[in-house]
Parts: sequence; C-alpha cells; structure tokens
Amino acid sequence: MVLLPTDRMDSLFSPRCVWVNGPIIVGAGPSGLAVAACLREQGVPYVILERADCIASLWAKRTYDRLKLHLPKQFCELPRMPFPDHYPEYPTRAQFIDYLEDYASRFEIKPEFSCTVQSARYDETSGLWRVLTSGDMEYIGRWLVVATGENAESVVPDIPGLGGFGGKVTHVSDYKSGEAYRGKSVLVVGCGNSGMEVSLDLCDHGARPAMVVRDAVHVLPREVLGKSTFELAVLLMRWLPLWIVDKIMVILAWIVLGDLARLGLRRPAAGPLELKETHGRTPVLDCGALAHIRAGDIAVVPAVKRFAKGDQVELADGRVLNFDAVIFATGYRSNVPQWLQGTDFFNKEGYPKTAFPHGWKGQAGLYAVGFTRRGLSGASADAVRIAKDLGNVWREETKPTKRAGACHRRCISVVF
Repeated sequence: MVLLPTDRMDSLFSPRCVWVNGPIIVGAGPSGLAVAACLREQGVPYVILERADCIASLWAKRTYDRLKLHLPKQFCELPRMPFPDHYPEYPTRAQFIDYLEDYASRFEIKPEFSCTVQSARYDETSGLWRVLTSGDMEYIGRWLVVATGENAESVVPDIPGLGGFGGKVTHVSDYKSGEAYRGKSVLVVGCGNSGMEVSLDLCDHGARPAMVVRDAVHVLPREVLGKSTFELAVLLMRWLPLWIVDKIMVILAWIVLGDLARLGLRRPAAGPLELKETHGRTPVLDCGALAHIRAGDIAVVPAVKRFAKGDQVELADGRVLNFDAVIFATGYRSNVPQWLQGTDFFNKEGYPKTAFPHGWKGQAGLYAVGFTRRGLSGASADAVRIAKDLGNVWREETKPTKRAGACHRRCISVVF
C-alpha cells in the first residue's frame, strides 16, 4: 500500500476521487486485457477503465459479420492463453470475441464499463496521475497505462460535397452485411483489407460495388502452397534481411496473383514489409476479391474528386458516376491526443515517438500498449514488458520493512 500524509491527501482527493493502488489502465480492448492478465500474474492490482459497455468494443460492435482474423491464430493469441485447438486457422469474428470473453473470465478481469476518460495528466507536485472520467469521477494513482490503441476513432476524409450526397453514407465501422445493399450500386472508398473484404461481401449479396484505389497498394495472396504468407515472411526474416524478403514476397505475389496493374492496382516502389515497418501500412491479403475484380463484378475507380448533386460522384479522371450508397473503408486513428495532457511521449498522431520495440515506456510511470502497428502480436509483446516492469517496481516498493510501528496516516480506499 502506498500512503500519503493526511494534509497531502486532503488537497488531492474530493468525495468523487478513487485512489488506485496500482496502475490505471485506459481501454479494455485486447491490449488492455493483455496487460491486465500479465499484471495479475505479477501480483499487481490495477483498475481498467472502458468507455463502452463491453470488452473489445471494436470487435463486438464495429466490425462486419464476415470478418475473420487475417493472420493465423498463433500470431493473434494474447499472453498466457492460446486459442482453443478446435478453432480454425483463421478464427471468425464471433470466435475471437468468445476467446476474449473467456480470457477476461480466466484472468478475472473486471473493467469499469461506461467510463469515458475525459482527461489524464501527471501532477508533478504529488507525483501522481489524475484521470478524470465521465460523471466527474477522478482516478488517482502512480502509474498510467494507455491501452486505447490505434483504432479508437473512425476516419472519414473531408471530400467536397459529401454533406449534399443524396444516398446513404456510412463508415465501415457501422457496416454489418451486404444484405442491406442488395441490388444497389455502392462506392467503397478505400482499398485496404476492409475495403477489399467489404467489396467482396457486397458482391456476394448481389450489390454492385466500385472500389476507390487512390494510391499504390501491395496485394499479397493470403497463402502460398497452403502456407500463410505472413508466416512465410516471419520465417524468412529469421535468416534474410528485410529487403530480400520483400523481393521474395513481391515475386511470389506476381506468380500467384499475376500482374495486378492491369486491374488498376499498382504496387508501391517500397516493399510490403518496408512500408509496414516505416509507415505502418499493412499489405492487403487477398481473400477472394481479386477474382471478382477480374470478372468485372467489382469495379476499380480512381480517387473521388467531389460529390456532385444527388447521387452523383465525380472521380479524379473526370467521370461522373451514380451511386446509391457510399461506404468509407478509410480506417481508424488513435484518440490519445484528445485526452492525454502534459506529456510529449506521444506524437500529434497519437503514437509513441519512440519506435518499436522501445515505445512501451515513458516517463513518470507512463506506459503504452497497442501502438506498435504490429497487430495483436506486437500488443502482446508490449503487455508482457509492461507487466514485468511494473511487477519489479511493485515488489520492490511493497517489501516489508524491518521497523514496525503505528501508522498515523489514514488509508485511502483501494480499487482492484
């Protein structure tokens, strides 16, 4: 137990303050759950704050029905608990949510739900973090773990005329199934994994999708000769430099998928792994969309210049096409700059300034997990590091002292 003198406590705490005898974790997605589980293993108490009413709200409420993990399950498991043996190599959305709920149950993780963090700042005078949440509740503690991740807020580009478009406009975070778009022409803005898969889903449900491809993009086969492309890349990187592995991946993609430039999908000059390493841009793993593009079921169009009158959309090449609906598959962003104050550990985009694998620890008890741009495996690696570091500090500070005597400082409530 960390205690403060009575006069210091009176100045810090109001009737709606909670002292946390351990780290305050913000976010109960996979990253926050992983840290909580590892802290429990280290014997460190914590509180975990979550703005939604469930764990992993991105997966539970903001993903489409047909979604599966894009990587084999062994690269997506959280620390200390593998996926069930009966799960397929690429678990479904529902299976992954079940896995996360079982994970929370196994490690007795009980977040404070519907608890939106409005601000968090370090009080240099007291040496404590002060986290203000909805309802004017303030959590105070020695350590803060930022686990809100890379996908906290939806990104919708500001395109001229969008507000006047007459059809339905939505972000992929609100898309569930192509059934609602049956028989309709749909413009999908974005050609990443979500854009490709939503276009495929629309096709399967009888819609007529057109996918916007603004920039060059790497498209790789999900598997080569029955072997995961990602797993193959990881294996090769144990023995070869990144640039050679990149060349191998591009050659394999050309052999398996053919010349995609003819379909309107240009490859970037930099390799897929280099782009992931330097800019966080994930290559697209084809799950069947390319076959529909070749068949003409999915049209590939250039960037949107503006939305014209009614249901018209003007493209960068001058064409004006009519669409019944628009779906933005334009990704997500970190929301850390909106609430974390008084620290330069994160950049203006909401990512740690220090690159992986050293971006998990800042100053004054600040930690970050889920910002590696390396998916669930990166988050899990950082969670283990954070818990180990906090465990060492906790054990050192809670060692019994040789002198025992009466304590004249009043204790403060502890939240686990």
